[in-house]
Amino acid sequence: MPELSTLSLSEIRAKLADKTVSAAEVTESALARIDATEPKVKALLSLQAEEARALAKSMDAAGPDPAKPLWGVPLVIKDVLAVKGAPATCGSKILENFRPVYDATAVARLKNAGAVLLGKANMDEFAMGSTTENSAYFATKNPWDLDRVPGGSSGGSGATVAACQAYGALGTDTGGSVRLPASFCGIVGLKPTYGRVSRFGMVAYGSSLDQIGPMARTVEDTARILAVIAGHDDKDSTSVATPVPDYVGALAERMDLRGLTIGLPAEYWGEGLSPEVAETCAAAVKQAEALGAKTVPVNLKLSQYAIATYYIIATAEASSNLARFDGVRYGYRDKDAESLIDMYVQSRSKGFGDEVQRRIILGTYVLSSGYYDAYYRKAAQVRRLIRQDFETALAQCDVLCGPVCPTTAFKVGAMTSDPLQMYLMDIFTISTNLAGLPGMSLPVGLGRETNMPVGLQITGRAFDEAKMLQLASVLEKHVPATGQPKL
Repeated sequence: MPELSTLSLSEIRAKLADKTVSAAEVTESALARIDATEPKVKALLSLQAEEARALAKSMDAAGPDPAKPLWGVPLVIKDVLAVKGAPATCGSKILENFRPVYDATAVARLKNAGAVLLGKANMDEFAMGSTTENSAYFATKNPWDLDRVPGGSSGGSGATVAACQAYGALGTDTGGSVRLPASFCGIVGLKPTYGRVSRFGMVAYGSSLDQIGPMARTVEDTARILAVIAGHDDKDSTSVATPVPDYVGALAERMDLRGLTIGLPAEYWGEGLSPEVAETCAAAVKQAEALGAKTVPVNLKLSQYAIATYYIIATAEASSNLARFDGVRYGYRDKDAESLIDMYVQSRSKGFGDEVQRRIILGTYVLSSGYYDAYYRKAAQVRRLIRQDFETALAQCDVLCGPVCPTTAFKVGAMTSDPLQMYLMDIFTISTNLAGLPGMSLPVGLGRETNMPVGLQITGRAFDEAKMLQLASVLEKHVPATGQPKL
């Protein structure tokens, strides 16, 4: 039943609950879709097909469990998250043979909710990149156009959902790595507030920036996954003990946008924005106004410093976090090294790719004696001011709206020789991570020039993901349908 794979998570969940289809049938449909599309898309680093089949079969024997909100639903996990017994390479050669002996908290919660995990998604090495071309294994392709990138670093997660290989996926977002591939691949992607979802079991890139987020084909599907993974976790000291609202129930509470105020940051709608992205996002905002929303201009004046601030803080944290990969305890070790120092140097030089080495070197530099105050301390101070900028803007409105990225998905290889230009692709998303606020990407149509998906970014107040989801859910029903790629 290959047509099952094109249904939404909510639709397949209903069919599983009333026994119209079995968990085994749904799993086989997803695996058949993977077989048919994976040679072109290359979204997955590993596939746990037999484990998924065995689990689905045992679930059918026991029957649907109404207490498990994702019972029988096939999902995919970004390869930066620990899944017990499955590879966790982080897209890097240095962790090529690493298999965790435990589950990340978000993964454990999906399992407890009845999800069937199919495999691990490809990613930029250690989540460093915006295209998934930095994977040590292969580049993932955009299902809408195989000559274009799917975004990154969660490009495998975005591509697998867009290609209908799974009904949803988990990604991680350090500076836009859920929202950017969601925008490029025409799906919904949500970065929760920092502390909303436990980071336990995620291999860290930038510890003060990383967040795990859901990716799915509809807003309701995204809300269902978020409801499962959100909540306090004693294993994560950055997890916040804030009550988790009924995200799915909140969607039904709003049928229009009357009483909602949307802030439009001037800095997100000006120079550098491609015409097709500008007009597609502007049309979505006009639709929101037609549905009753009020729009007000706001300013995020310090956003001009966001790129510099982010790449100081993120690389400094990466330098610290990746110091543990030294060839001594686990991971890749160079067997030709002639001394201890040579073993350290060669293992890291051969195990890490160019982009990871570039960021480690930069991070080590800004943390070094004599430069810490000039760079890292100053960046931390600017970060606090950027958060205050958002707080001031969000005091005038309920949410902020703007494009996710200045362009639609670009051609494979177009920016690999220019890292600085690549970093600018995150210019609209990075500030949200620095401020620790929730943000999401909603597909609002196809660009008239490239015919590629365009994402509208919605940013909310801390721990108010429900309001973002409400706006997205109403708007989703009235903007041009993006549809699904024809593979």
